[in-house]
Amino acid sequence: MLLDPLLRRVIHQGELVLTDGSGATHRYGSPAPGRPPVHLTFHDKRVPFDIVRRPSLGFAEAYMDGRIDVGGDDILAFVDLFRSNVPWEKGSDTILSIGEHPLVRKLFRTNSLRRSKRNVAHHYDLSDRLYSLFLDTDRQYSCAYFTDPANSLEQAQLDKKAHIAAKLNLRPGLKVLDIGCGWGGMALYLNRVADVDVLGITLSEEQLKVARRRAAQAGVSNRVTFELIDYRELDGQFDRIVSVGMFEHVGVPHYREYFRRVRDLLIDEGVALIHTIGRLGAPSYTDSFTAKYIFPGGYIPALSETVAASERERLMLTDVEVQRLHYGYTIDHWYARTGAAREEIIKLYDERFYRMWRFYLAGASTAFRHDQMVNFQLQYVKNRHTLPITRDYMGEAEKALMDMEGGDA
Repeated sequence: MLLDPLLRRVIHQGELVLTDGSGATHRYGSPAPGRPPVHLTFHDKRVPFDIVRRPSLGFAEAYMDGRIDVGGDDILAFVDLFRSNVPWEKGSDTILSIGEHPLVRKLFRTNSLRRSKRNVAHHYDLSDRLYSLFLDTDRQYSCAYFTDPANSLEQAQLDKKAHIAAKLNLRPGLKVLDIGCGWGGMALYLNRVADVDVLGITLSEEQLKVARRRAAQAGVSNRVTFELIDYRELDGQFDRIVSVGMFEHVGVPHYREYFRRVRDLLIDEGVALIHTIGRLGAPSYTDSFTAKYIFPGGYIPALSETVAASERERLMLTDVEVQRLHYGYTIDHWYARTGAAREEIIKLYDERFYRMWRFYLAGASTAFRHDQMVNFQLQYVKNRHTLPITRDYMGEAEKALMDMEGGDA
């Protein structure tokens, strides 16, 4: 079989049992404690050729089209087996890591005002019901914060909001801007626990409807408002700026513009907190599957290129946190919930969409466990005297917020 040399080179720990398009069975690797064999089936003889011809799309599309099946409807088991044998720490690359021509990558990392709105709609304007099936009750579509890996998703997302709020050093009456506000959960939380006024901005019309409805239901529409506007077109100044899971959609050519706008929108004594997926090591590119099906225009930044852009706009980086495993834990919850909601997701869309979504989540989960994905939380100020000179205030505020919420979410 065409893929035989690759699989024999890669799979060592754990066992893969592959049935090819002719019905022949191939075994790779060796049994590993606590890891049952993964059973993979190719339903036609063209699958290996398609994988070799287009490495980063061939497997994904064959799986989406039902030409590949995994035992137990568990694509995560295969992706985890594959990636765990070639971890980033060991400098490993495989055929599945190959991307497009560099010029193509550069083209799709450019996000004009018009393209940005179209790209956001591609992902975030999907059925409202879909997100309710796998997210927590507050619809936090970003990395949770697990003080204990055994915590529930709801608790971890609540703790994430407290963790971020503590870094903002809030006090009653401040004006806060939430760039990329999602369904409004962070904005509503900050208003509730810190007595601040919040403007949330988004490019998703579906998210805007939900966020405004939630503010009205909470009776805080006069203090927590939401607008459909690009950060580049916003005027005014704010005491605090928070942005969670939005920087991944900015695009490298716009990094300096993004930080310039953050600086302009922030008062002289202001604080900004940017929470983003990041990559270990050097700048790279977005794989073909993600760029085509999940986040067109999206790009995961390296810390080096992020800080290089903010430095040139004279924003002072005052705190950096690298969260290594939290998003893997988060996505595992999402993956389990999509599996439990399989029939409903297929009714909303179809089998191909369900398989696409599961493959996306499986790839994302394993990227945080074995590849180069992490989360960065970057705190910025314009004036070095703005914040206390030690980090103690963060821990004190975080504990107070967690105690205020009390118990399991």
